[in-house]
Amino acid sequence: MITLDLSQLALSLVPAILTLFLLLRWSMSVREAIYALLRMLLQLLVAGYALAWIFGAGSGALILLVLAAMVTASAWISLRTVPEHRRRLLLCAFGGVLVGGGLTLLFVTQVVLRLEPWYLPNYMIPLAGMALANAMTSISLAAERFFSELSHGVSWEAARIKAFETAMIPVINSLFAVGLVSLPGMMTGQILSGISPLIAARYQIMVMCMLFASSGLATAVFLSLSKRALADHSRPGS
Repeated sequence: MITLDLSQLALSLVPAILTLFLLLRWSMSVREAIYALLRMLLQLLVAGYALAWIFGAGSGALILLVLAAMVTASAWISLRTVPEHRRRLLLCAFGGVLVGGGLTLLFVTQVVLRLEPWYLPNYMIPLAGMALANAMTSISLAAERFFSELSHGVSWEAARIKAFETAMIPVINSLFAVGLVSLPGMMTGQILSGISPLIAARYQIMVMCMLFASSGLATAVFLSLSKRALADHSRPGS
């Protein structure tokens, strides 16, 4: 694998800087774009140092703590599309992420890969990131569509079906596109690191199945719990 030094990293910023000039020239606001780029740089640098420390620690308790933080953050962020319902549905989102992302991750790492030790960080953390982020996105889409349908007088059952279908669109599209339109990040990273494309393809198939399951399970759990939570909230005296 080619090692990327700081000068090469700086050179990779040139296309982004040119794009900023285009935004500025066409009288578009560049403040948000600059902020996003700077935040991306900071977040990835911090993540790199943090992961290096976590990988070196070799502690199962630390990995559990990191996973708990990831689940909590995913649940909170997933309700960004419905901020007025965020506090009421936070536990529902947490349950959805935990079941959809957590159980799928557990199955892949302990049954499929059979990690030794069970918390092997260089597998557990990246796979957790993919599973939980996918569950988070699906819940976010489902929540927005669910309340949009309810606001138009649609029944609970019909709103739930529409929300579930909407939440599954991105992951189903990715299943159609993978290998034809795009090479996913994990497969690309493995190929760049010198692993056989055939082995990388096997891993990517495993990951795509994990993402499909995490989306479906997380959305189903969230919508089921949300119906109960909102029904309890609407009762007199609640």
